Amino acid sequence: MTSLLETPTWVDTNVAPAGAAPVGVRLYPAAAQGTAKALVLHLHGGAFVGGSPAGSAAVARLFNGAGAVVASVDYPLAPAHPFPHAAEAAFGALQWLDGQRRRLGAVQAPLFVAGEDAGGNLAAALALMTRDRGGPALAGQMLLSPMLDACVGTASQRNAGNGPVGCPCADGWRAYLSQTADFFHPYAVPAASLRLAGLPPTLLVTAQDDPLRDETLAFARRLREAGVAVQAPVLAAPTGWPRSYADAGSDTPWSNALAVLIHDFMFDTDTTQGSLS
Repeated sequence: MTSLLETPTWVDTNVAPAGAAPVGVRLYPAAAQGTAKALVLHLHGGAFVGGSPAGSAAVARLFNGAGAVVASVDYPLAPAHPFPHAAEAAFGALQWLDGQRRRLGAVQAPLFVAGEDAGGNLAAALALMTRDRGGPALAGQMLLSPMLDACVGTASQRNAGNGPVGCPCADGWRAYLSQTADFFHPYAVPAASLRLAGLPPTLLVTAQDDPLRDETLAFARRLREAGVAVQAPVLAAPTGWPRSYADAGSDTPWSNALAVLIHDFMFDTDTTQGSLS
């Protein structure tokens, strides 16, 4: 696997998926033409109201370093673009990426969705959308401390000092969900989904110091109950998640452990049956 410190080649482009508005994509190609082992659509963090592919390069590089072609999406942000704008833009980008297999040298490569923080929410929404809309077929979803529960009332949130006032997660949810009905829509709030069967194998990564730990593990349990193959490792502190996801300049305390989890999940089918530990 490529070290996080080895800067991969990337190119920024705008794509115009069929029937969808144009969206920016930062594309990380394979090391050599025809060597792509996987395709990953990556959604950056930022609590729905901030962030960018450039700011989440550290995470995108982990997927790219594992051998995947990575398309990191510059999706529209709230509050100017509340739900469902970001989810629909991500779905259009996923369709575009699936259609670019030959050009990217990844005709037979498995397709994954991935994201951290709010991007983890969008990746989870994409897994539901592809199931309900008949594709593109996903080999798996990789959700890194994802924002899944709009209640923001778990013990891990309270222990992190978050609350209803000035909490980045709470503020982000309020900006993203502009209509009351959105709080009950599974594509907006995946934790609210009553129908989780039929989703692809899932990697849910959290950490001891992650404010989103409890909702991540609760979602893992619900997926397992629905018959979905799940891994849900809890990394040791400190990680500084979710803020440290944006640290693209150097190795972080969590990068090596996360790189191994990503590689094993994408390329070792046995690991999709891992435990909830």
